[in-house]
Amino acid sequence: MEKIHISDVISLLRLPYPKTGQSSYYVRCPCCDDDPRKEHLNINLVKDVFRCPRCGVSGGIFDLYSLYTGIPRSEAFKSISERLGVAGPASGYDRREPVIPLKKADEYPINDVGIRNATYTALLAKLSLAKDHADNLLSRGLSERDIEQNGYKTTPVAGMRVLARQLQAEGHYLSGVPGFYRNEDDEWAFVWEKRGILIPVRNRSGEIQGLQLRCDNVEHRKFRWVSSAGQKDGCRAEGWIHVVGKDYSQAILTEGPMKADVIHALTGKTVIAVPGVNALTKLREVLDELKTSGLQEIKTAFDMDFVVNPHVQAGYDALLSMLDTLGFRYGILLWDPQYKGLDDYIQAKKSFH
Repeated sequence: MEKIHISDVISLLRLPYPKTGQSSYYVRCPCCDDDPRKEHLNINLVKDVFRCPRCGVSGGIFDLYSLYTGIPRSEAFKSISERLGVAGPASGYDRREPVIPLKKADEYPINDVGIRNATYTALLAKLSLAKDHADNLLSRGLSERDIEQNGYKTTPVAGMRVLARQLQAEGHYLSGVPGFYRNEDDEWAFVWEKRGILIPVRNRSGEIQGLQLRCDNVEHRKFRWVSSAGQKDGCRAEGWIHVVGKDYSQAILTEGPMKADVIHALTGKTVIAVPGVNALTKLREVLDELKTSGLQEIKTAFDMDFVVNPHVQAGYDALLSMLDTLGFRYGILLWDPQYKGLDDYIQAKKSFH
């Protein structure tokens, strides 16, 4: 007996296949994607399930086949087996087997950046910035206008469910947006870990891809991604690349979105920020995009401890290899090592050359 997989149904339905190595990917949802450029339906080849975080349609192999063909689910097995030439019941998937639903504890696939940006923008508009956080940002060299434009806010200390309800009432999607999840009462809420500054991580178009949190009063992992991974109907954050500035001929490459915002504010230069020198997964894609916009030269500006930290040095060597492969001119910005970061140095010296 042969086992039918969702990949077999994908072939029959002539749906797009994922890129090599991907086990979860998106296609156009036939229920809610009116724009042919949008793709919200997630197909998971490992679990043999699908789900659209936008409209909620979900199910297993026979449900997917029924969704696209209009054939009743009760007749889907017969139609699939005939088209595939399967003789007898398919192992693991016979006509008596129920729908394969996603468990409530499963994470939602991440929603597209347009939806995330709209939800995060609305969320931040409902929050305020505490005076101690504003003073901290001003001391780094940011102006009040910079702080407002960047969208920094203090983490809310209560009312997470109220915020979620308000956002839903305004028509914003919470599923597939890192930080949102369903609590024990099955109500949408926003995560809260520690008090700190919420930092929008933006793409080249200024859209908020995700949020980072600069935690108060911690010595380790001061900067953390806002994520609801592991929570009911939660969603994990990804290592997004932050881009600030519009002059794409030359850019400074550093670590962390807040540092990038400060360097840009103090110099006017375009700055690209990775989550860490060893977190380069998404950088190549962003650099490819910026190269088409005229980016030719990159100056790296990582904290000075990379010179003596072998773990950081290994990641830095991999970064330089990537830049060389992509054909960029590149160099290293060095400064007085008593100042840990380039932002600290520029702020102290009030100059940049």
